[in-house]
Amino acid sequence: MSLLEVDDLSVTFARRGQRTVHAVDGVSFSVDAGEVVGLVGESGCGKSVTSLAIMGLLPKQPGLRVGGKAVFDGTDLLQLDDRSRRDIRGRDIAMIFQDPLSSLNPVVPIGLQVTEVLARHRGMKGEAAAKEAAALLDRVGIPDPKRRLKEYPHQLSGGMRQRALIAMAVACKPRLLIADEPTTALDVTIQAQILELLKELVRDSGTALVMITHDLGVVAGMCDTINVLYAGRVVETARRRPLFREPRHPYTVGLLGSVPRLDAGRGERLNPIPGSVRDVLPWPDGCAFAPRCARRIDACVGEPPELVLAHDGRSYRCVNPAPLPGVEPGQEVRGAVPTEARPGSVPAQAVPNDPPAVQGFGPAPREEEKP
Repeated sequence: MSLLEVDDLSVTFARRGQRTVHAVDGVSFSVDAGEVVGLVGESGCGKSVTSLAIMGLLPKQPGLRVGGKAVFDGTDLLQLDDRSRRDIRGRDIAMIFQDPLSSLNPVVPIGLQVTEVLARHRGMKGEAAAKEAAALLDRVGIPDPKRRLKEYPHQLSGGMRQRALIAMAVACKPRLLIADEPTTALDVTIQAQILELLKELVRDSGTALVMITHDLGVVAGMCDTINVLYAGRVVETARRRPLFREPRHPYTVGLLGSVPRLDAGRGERLNPIPGSVRDVLPWPDGCAFAPRCARRIDACVGEPPELVLAHDGRSYRCVNPAPLPGVEPGQEVRGAVPTEARPGSVPAQAVPNDPPAVQGFGPAPREEEKP
């Protein structure tokens, strides 16, 4: 059984006199113990709202509706009261937030913020808690940890603040770690150090990791399974290598094709996806990506696409996906999950003059994959 099973998760915001906002619409994915799962998409696709809904951290306000299931080790997190959630947060599930400066309390020293977690979930106090906090800061690569315990967030660099957040997140050795854009606003060198630190923590402790990002380079080097989100829905799920080598959903193809390449010729233009992410208000029936899609056909407008299950284990929501080389249209389809049962799409069809899958962008082999 999966460590975390998210099934048909939906988040809507309704305001008096205004239309309902559908931030997350039928998101489903699973995370096994020790697995690194990516949630990828442009800003506004519902990645962060998904994670906040799972953690029970969405701001309470009239009109907020959260539906579906988020089952962690047999317990549906969405059905817990606030006290039960607090018992799980930090101990079994921890989260690394996007902006460490706004996530840390600016008027409390770093040491007290770390020891608060230790006192709440591990019962450690006084000298024992301070010693463990210093060890945690040292583990995440903060130099002179005893001195840093007495400093305030504004006295640390951006990279050090992010490391302090990671130290707080792993203080209780959680079984699941959710990282929401942990390298945002950091320079490339610090990004690489933070990602390497996360990989070491996952490898050494066996912690499962959900990596939320818009950076395809991050998921290429980190994730085992990748879920591509668009307009609050998962539009494609695949293992890392198949997704980068042969993306099926046109949105995934567009994301990969828009990445700047080092081997691009002089004066070669970037290839962005036209338009922008749709409004999160209700949209007409059919595929939400259709207005921006280069492969749009008449069938894209009408019934919402069902979830296509392919023989290679991937799934996608598209009636006209990018073709697989040497495979006849529809041959790779194993089945389709009806929309009513689980958000998804009709069996795939392709046309002979489809453009080839994205070339020249893919993950570097991991250590165990090298010959």
